[in-house]
This record gives sequence, structure tokens and C-alpha cells, in this order.
Amino acid sequence: MKDFSGKIVFWGGGCDTQRVLPLGTKEEVREHVKHNLESFTSGNGGYVFNQVHNIQQNVPVENVEAMLQAAYDFG
Repeated sequence: MKDFSGKIVFWGGGCDTQRVLPLGTKEEVREHVKHNLESFTSGNGGYVFNQVHNIQQNVPVENVEAMLQAAYDFG
């Protein structure tokens, strides 16, 4: 990461929409987002938060809210 600090921007990967977002609890979603933000935002490079793919219809609204709140809280 240090080799590329300040030189690249990560886009996406904020939350796994295949397993974590539809199947996890609100707490699991929150911890997953926190972990990903810590991984992608280290150093001076940028990061654009968004999920990996489209949010499918089977995702509980509470999990979408948890994802966005965690991005706000930890980002």
C-alpha cells in the first residue's frame, strides 16, 4: 500500500452484496463495512465507497441502512 499511497483511488468493495448484505445481520454488515473501509483507506490514497454490485431485491432495508450508516460513521 505504501508504494501507491497518494497515487491511486479505490472504487467499490464497500460491502459484499452476494453474502453479507442480504444474509448478514445489521451488526455483521456494520463490521464488514468497517473492515473494508480500514483496508481501502489506509495511506493517502482516495476511496469511493459503494457496494460491490447492485443491491438485489431480497436485501433487508435495515441492512442497507446499516451499510450506509457504517460508511458514514467509519468513513
